[in-house]
Amino acid sequence: MGTQGIPALRVTGLHKSFGDHVAVDHVELTVPAGSFYGLVGPNGAGKTTTLAMAVGLLRPDSGRAEVFGVDMWKDSVRAKSLIGVLPDGNAMPERLTGREVLTYLGLLRGMAPEVVAERTEELLRVLELDTAERTFVIEYSTGMRKKIGLAVALLHAPRLLVLDEPFEAVDPVSATAIRAILRRFVAGGGSVIISSHVMALVEQLCDHVGVISDGRVVAAGLLDDVRRTRSLEDAFVDLVGARTSGMEGLSWLTS
Repeated sequence: MGTQGIPALRVTGLHKSFGDHVAVDHVELTVPAGSFYGLVGPNGAGKTTTLAMAVGLLRPDSGRAEVFGVDMWKDSVRAKSLIGVLPDGNAMPERLTGREVLTYLGLLRGMAPEVVAERTEELLRVLELDTAERTFVIEYSTGMRKKIGLAVALLHAPRLLVLDEPFEAVDPVSATAIRAILRRFVAGGGSVIISSHVMALVEQLCDHVGVISDGRVVAAGLLDDVRRTRSLEDAFVDLVGARTSGMEGLSWLTS
């Protein structure tokens, strides 16, 4: 079956509640194939929960998610083979080195040993993790954990990357390398979704953006259409609102 014109990711009516709290409220979102998509929103807006359901890490109460037309919850094995995920929390075997983690997870996917070895070598070198050859993942810094998580997401050459805060706690040199990798991935026909709180980063990298607030999508589309003549940060504040009340209570900060 051809996939021309089929979105990289489409979520329809995605809904999730935890007790009385509605975390994701019937979200509708379409990520075009070949796009670099930024998902932004305030803390607690529902970004991570939406992405977790979209990639099959969390079962929705209702709604569906499709990866290149493959239903995530009806054919999860096939859908998950098309995506690479850097999830929130990024749990992985911690009593292994970075090389051992990549080798183990690559073989677990059924990849050929020689392919796993070759790609592992390249990923460790490009992400500058080869210098920590004897270091267990449990001893990695937060930034190093992000990088090994990205390596795991890339290892099987997915068609879609879904990355939750991939630049958090990453140093500027490593961030430059990661940006170059992601741009190359998109230029080669891949699709990327990132969630981020850094509006300048999203503006620099992304061509599409979705804004989530209180579990709902309040704006989505081409970056220029969402921000119009404003910066993305100004558009974001206008869309979700900014809490300024109560600031008068901090008069003791004024000398």
